[in-house]
Amino acid sequence: MLNIGEDIANARSHDPAARSAFETWVVASGLHAVWAHRWHHWLWNHGFKFIARVGSQWMRFWTGIEIHPGATIGRRFFIDHGMGVVIGETAEIGDDVMMYHGVTLGGRSLEHGKRHPTIENNVTIGAGAKILGPITVGHNSAIGANAVVVKDVPADSQVVGIPGVARPRNGMIAVPGEAVDDSGRSWVDPAMFI
Repeated sequence: MLNIGEDIANARSHDPAARSAFETWVVASGLHAVWAHRWHHWLWNHGFKFIARVGSQWMRFWTGIEIHPGATIGRRFFIDHGMGVVIGETAEIGDDVMMYHGVTLGGRSLEHGKRHPTIENNVTIGAGAKILGPITVGHNSAIGANAVVVKDVPADSQVVGIPGVARPRNGMIAVPGEAVDDSGRSWVDPAMFI
């Protein structure tokens, strides 16, 4: 149920600010939320739904991260910074997914049944992104910061904008000299996809 060592190693590989395993174990609220969710999810699936909901709300208060106990989460899921993340009841998250603060995996209807997104393996979701409805984000995709995604995303895609527009991840080529940071790296201008 808990792969604490694996989770800490994964967090350290994604967060250059994580200086040691002990420090990560103590201060990484994203890990605390995921570890608590695994326990709450077990309670949810074994008929202790009220206790699971109370526990998840307590962790929301403690970490700023709301994960419904009905959500299904794979291995090595890491939430960096955490605050403001909301993951709905029928959301499904695969393995090796990285998520930043302010992300919502939400619904678009009040109907019962599957109403939250499915995130496949090895997906990165930028800060503030909203992924809404029972859509699927294909594996190896990246969702840009503050994108609003309401349609399925093919595998190996990158999505930016409101509403989010998906493009093949390998098809994005930076224009040298037009978007260069202080270190000399070229960046893709998200506006080119809007």
